[in-house]
Amino acid sequence: MTKGKLYIIPNYLGENSLFDFDNGTKGKINEINNFIFENEKNGRAFINRINPKKDQSVLNIKLLNKFTEFQLIYEMVKPCLEGNDVALISDAGCACVADPGKDLVMVCHNNKIKVKPLVGPSSILLALMASGLDGQNFEFIGYLPIKTSQKKRFIKDIEIKSRKTTQIFIETPYRNNKLINNLSSYLKPSTVLCVASELSLKNESVVTDTIENWKKKKIDLNKKPSIFLIQSK
Repeated sequence: MTKGKLYIIPNYLGENSLFDFDNGTKGKINEINNFIFENEKNGRAFINRINPKKDQSVLNIKLLNKFTEFQLIYEMVKPCLEGNDVALISDAGCACVADPGKDLVMVCHNNKIKVKPLVGPSSILLALMASGLDGQNFEFIGYLPIKTSQKKRFIKDIEIKSRKTTQIFIETPYRNNKLINNLSSYLKPSTVLCVASELSLKNESVVTDTIENWKKKKIDLNKKPSIFLIQSK
């Protein structure tokens, strides 16, 4: 029997996204009835936005998030082994990139199931593209430590690394303003900081400047999904 494929289908980065998916992605969503979501409500809303005429009562839905036990992942690929395609859809952006999904993909590889990633918005890549910082050598490091003492040391360390490699990181949106203050306090005045907020949305903003100039800015990033990038001179 020919095995089905795992399609990795990106989601919008927010409700007011200006991004539009191509007909290939929309068509694939119309064909597939086996879905793996990070959150069922968000996943169903995405399908309804892409194809409001699709009958969702026939969908076979599994959930994959930070609470999912590894042994349950094998059940998620069974439709592929039976010849049916499966789609993995994140809550926002691209699954498997700063997002759940890597274990599922590895199980597919181990079972000789073809993995097909589709094109969509990735906040990390969009931020890097628009930052003006080095796109040849870069590192995504996720979240910074929460404790002030650890965070200060960590920021100092990644500033040194950023001389050769652009450092990319994120923060819980309601802590964005605090992080800007931390970066302004701990980084050297000449270090360049880019903050890319609400990418692909109506209020998208990308600002790249030195820390010296960031200290003079009054920008409210509270609860705005943002990507932070630094590069030391």
